[in-house]
Amino acid sequence: MPRIPYREADVALMARMMRAEAEGEGKQGMLYVGNVIVNRAVADCSDFTEVRTIDDVIFQVQGGNYSFEAVQKGNAFYQRARDAEKRLARRTLESWREHPAKYALWYFNPYAPCPPTWYGQPFSGQFKQHCYYEPAPGTCDSVYS
Repeated sequence: MPRIPYREADVALMARMMRAEAEGEGKQGMLYVGNVIVNRAVADCSDFTEVRTIDDVIFQVQGGNYSFEAVQKGNAFYQRARDAEKRLARRTLESWREHPAKYALWYFNPYAPCPPTWYGQPFSGQFKQHCYYEPAPGTCDSVYS
């Protein structure tokens, strides 16, 4: 059973986002971005209480900007989804989760060492250039399901 319900259009959209955000970090990096996307759709806390679908997650606007830089800036996000990334997207939609993004709701590339917290959220780990952050204990139990 998948972690969230999805359609083929969701797979393609998610594949485009994974590629745009982490192509330079290889398959593993793209899988981690996929974890964050699915985790946001599952989470019922923080900025994600009204975000339930892949479309909701990818096109969410916070503070007047899209949550994902790739949507705002274009680049690879607006290219057609490739089969390799679609396979990765399906893996994360179905069940794949792994540390440091297993429960992460946020990631970013600080172009410096990863800070121990980010907006009060604890650092869960780093993969190549991206730092991953999961909710502070007791603030978002739904992401751990």
